[in-house]
Amino acid sequence: MAEHKEESAAESLIDKITEKFHGDSSSDSDDDKKSSPSSGPSAAAEAVKAKIYRLFGREKPVHKVLGGGKPADVFLWRNKTVSAATLGGATAIWVLFELMEYHLLTLLCHFLILSLAVIFLWSNASNFINKSRPHIPEVSIPEDLAVNIALSLRYEINWALASLREIALGRDLKKFLPVIAGLWNVSSIANSCNFLTLFYIVFVILHTVPVLYEKYEDKVDAFAEKAEAEFRKHYAVVHAKYLSKIPKGPFKDKKIQ
Repeated sequence: MAEHKEESAAESLIDKITEKFHGDSSSDSDDDKKSSPSSGPSAAAEAVKAKIYRLFGREKPVHKVLGGGKPADVFLWRNKTVSAATLGGATAIWVLFELMEYHLLTLLCHFLILSLAVIFLWSNASNFINKSRPHIPEVSIPEDLAVNIALSLRYEINWALASLREIALGRDLKKFLPVIAGLWNVSSIANSCNFLTLFYIVFVILHTVPVLYEKYEDKVDAFAEKAEAEFRKHYAVVHAKYLSKIPKGPFKDKKIQ
């Protein structure tokens, strides 16, 4: 009897220890379950945020895409006074040269004549009215600025030439067709207007489209996503019916030395 009581006491002690252990593990699992929902929405939000479609595969903000700094501030109207003055000056130049048919060389000569005449008269009249002569600062283009501009132009021109070469080699049909269509549209526009008008149109677009896109970014991206899906659908049909049947040259996959 004593041995039976000791065995039952030992079994009850083991059962209590087992229940204690399982209770702790269940509480830990409950804590994990409670903590997982708090981290779940944030992870899901990050995943959804990562999957948001952006126009042209953009990953940076519009300000960074435009280069950042003061030019981007002007295009996005961060300083409305400077942006309005820039756009107003471009409009005045366009009206002056295009509508009033003023010529650049004529305007430059007239401006120099007026400036030199005013400074000359001021310098000579200062001897009679006891006034100091006008201070004309020395103006020169810094060497670093000229080198940086030249390097930037060189980089952009080389990038354009490399892109045109890749397109001409026929490696990407999706790039070839939009580039051809874009060049055709530009040639059509240039045929109906001169270079100054075309430059002014581009300047106005840079001052209106980016700021409007930044304001209605989500709506534009959603519409662009639907448009791209439709384009891919039609392109797949055209590729299956026509483009896939075009014979490829024997040197298509060879590397060009």
